[in-house]
Amino acid sequence: MNFANPDDANLRTLLDHVRTIAVVGLSPQPARPSYRVAQAMQRYGYRIVPVRPLVEEVLGEKAYARLADIPFTVDLVDVFRAAEHVPAIVEQCLALHLPAIWFQEGIVHDAAALRAQAGGMNVVMDRCLLKEYVRLKTE
Repeated sequence: MNFANPDDANLRTLLDHVRTIAVVGLSPQPARPSYRVAQAMQRYGYRIVPVRPLVEEVLGEKAYARLADIPFTVDLVDVFRAAEHVPAIVEQCLALHLPAIWFQEGIVHDAAALRAQAGGMNVVMDRCLLKEYVRLKTE
């Protein structure tokens, strides 16, 4: 079975229900794509939660070493890590009963995406969260 991304209507619904985005691999360096995407989503009104070991704060928000360390509800996990790290991230999300995961553009792992879907998660793969937000929500 091959993974298929949600259609535009389902992507809009997902974006409408998300308020808090945990960004796994969020860099504190402004030149990095993860920083730019998270900063823009923050400006659009989303709460950004940096998930990156050894970093204390990014974009004015406290950083957490692991998803399990976040002491409040997260609506979406946005992944900026290489594909080989994705299965472990999916397992963490499933263990925490998180509702949605988004693998950024260039991050492809069909087996992990299918595993997340089978576990009840909404899954988007190989798409940029910011580009999709702009395309679907600012038309």
